[in-house]
Amino acid sequence: MHALLPAPSPSVAAPRAGRRYWTRVLPLLAALACLTRVPSFTRPWWNPDEGYLAVQARLLAGGGRLYETVVDRKPPLVPWLYQGAFALTGSESLVSVRVLAVLAQFATAALLASLARRRWGDGPGRTAGVLYLLVSVGLNPEDAQAAGFEVFILPCTAAALWCADRRRWTAAGLAVACAFLAKQTGAAVLLPVLWLCGPGRGPLLRLTAGAALPVLGAALLTDPSGFLFWTVTGSGSYASFSGSWTHVALRAVGNAALLAVACAALLPPLARRPPGRAADLWVWLAASALAVGTGLHFFGHYYLQLLPPLTLLATAALTALPRERTARALLGTACCCALFLTWGLLAPRASLDHSRRLADAVARATAPDDRVLVWGMHPETYWLAGRSPASRYLTAGLLTNHSGGRSGARVGERYAVPGAWRVFRRETSARPPALIVDDSRGAPYAPAHLPTLRRLLAERYREAAVVDGAVVYVRVRRP
Repeated sequence: MHALLPAPSPSVAAPRAGRRYWTRVLPLLAALACLTRVPSFTRPWWNPDEGYLAVQARLLAGGGRLYETVVDRKPPLVPWLYQGAFALTGSESLVSVRVLAVLAQFATAALLASLARRRWGDGPGRTAGVLYLLVSVGLNPEDAQAAGFEVFILPCTAAALWCADRRRWTAAGLAVACAFLAKQTGAAVLLPVLWLCGPGRGPLLRLTAGAALPVLGAALLTDPSGFLFWTVTGSGSYASFSGSWTHVALRAVGNAALLAVACAALLPPLARRPPGRAADLWVWLAASALAVGTGLHFFGHYYLQLLPPLTLLATAALTALPRERTARALLGTACCCALFLTWGLLAPRASLDHSRRLADAVARATAPDDRVLVWGMHPETYWLAGRSPASRYLTAGLLTNHSGGRSGARVGERYAVPGAWRVFRRETSARPPALIVDDSRGAPYAPAHLPTLRRLLAERYREAAVVDGAVVYVRVRRP
């Protein structure tokens, strides 16, 4: 009977085949995305970026204004995501944000699978999505498992290439804008998109319009001058290099080595048979490497931007090899993934324990509506203690230019964000913090090196306790 029926036309058979393909691939990618993010749910926070974003989101929910009463050197998209997640589930836990990170990784893998399938077929599409998720954990767990800025850059960059590959220029521009609004280095994806765009005026105009409108909208929704300053013009001191070359070089090499271990089964095929007709992917990889090097800090989470183009290039190289080579590459990458997942589950929690002890002390010594100042680089203390910060500057970094790798060079009041100390003095005078915690513990930004903070402590506060190396000061009530 079936033999007598006409065969479906290609126009009907192709969508059916596509639906069958995705009904098999998407559940696989979803399950793998959940599996590779399991360690992220095992602790309340992973790194100071998460703490900073959590405190920002609480302040925004309480009526704060981004780039005015709540400041950071980052664009607004990720703070808004945290704020939206907290609005749905509450701000006592980052579980909702962790779920968003799982969805971001799943979306990135699905987009990469679609890109690879369009170029090389069904098998490579599935391979690209799986490989991406397996290597996505291939860094220090505090970089790979955190729901930080880079995790939310990745689906935007993959979407930009996906749209450009299909000549959807306005949508590609929107995706580029979203990548930039997640973090400035996300704009690096514009280079491969322009490579695909070519010299035509029409596509370039649509791409420009798509990229410009969301950025202008974000500026208008916040504060245009503050948006420009905090995301572009005010970060020169942070992006410039100062400090120990050795420290920075060791970090750069160390994180690159970790990523090389995660990709150990993919690099040999890629080195032996570099894929041809993939110029846009090589441009994407080069642009991502440029983004990693921006600012010369080389933190581990910066390296996440390398993974989408690297995965696609490795997939292209494997298509030229026998299928058993692809199977071996997948197996080897899965074994490396298992090692990094084990590391994530067993990673030490020294910084977490310190922040908890400090937050407990702050909570015991203050009332819920008291404002406190935690002088250090761990803003998660505010979030864990449930107390509001006394200043819009949530870490000592914005007031001293301290950041990883500076080793005391160009750290101090004179290197702060312009005007920051004037604002800080106004804030602490109008509403003095009930408690000040010096969590510098001998760092170059300690109060002993900062006349303004040293004078504030001497005139209005007295030492009350030492908690895990941090000095707690209480306000002296004078007549």
